Amino acid sequence: MRRISPREARRMMQRMGMSMDTIPDVEQVTIKTSTKEIIIENPEVAVLKLRGQQVFQVTGEKIVEKQIERKLTIPEEDVRLVADQTGKSLEEARRALEESGGDLAKAILLLQTT
Repeated sequence: MRRISPREARRMMQRMGMSMDTIPDVEQVTIKTSTKEIIIENPEVAVLKLRGQQVFQVTGEKIVEKQIERKLTIPEEDVRLVADQTGKSLEEARRALEESGGDLAKAILLLQTT
């Protein structure tokens, strides 16, 4: 198979409506998910543009992953429902819901067994 020179590759990309550039002076790239944060320090970022779409390529040496702690929000209606179903106080119902990760059935079972 014939090897393509960088110059030929650039021409072919231009004919197809593609362009590739780098973003200078990027200090940090952060990717956030629902459970973690990925931080890439001093990355190199390339942008490929094709038919109105942009594709970002990020490379870097120093990558740090942090787990995100999500605070559980328990609706007041759920607390009241668990308290009504078990005959326990609102504080006990809230504690059971926190222990069960917000699962109503587990909280009710937990309070009924104690």
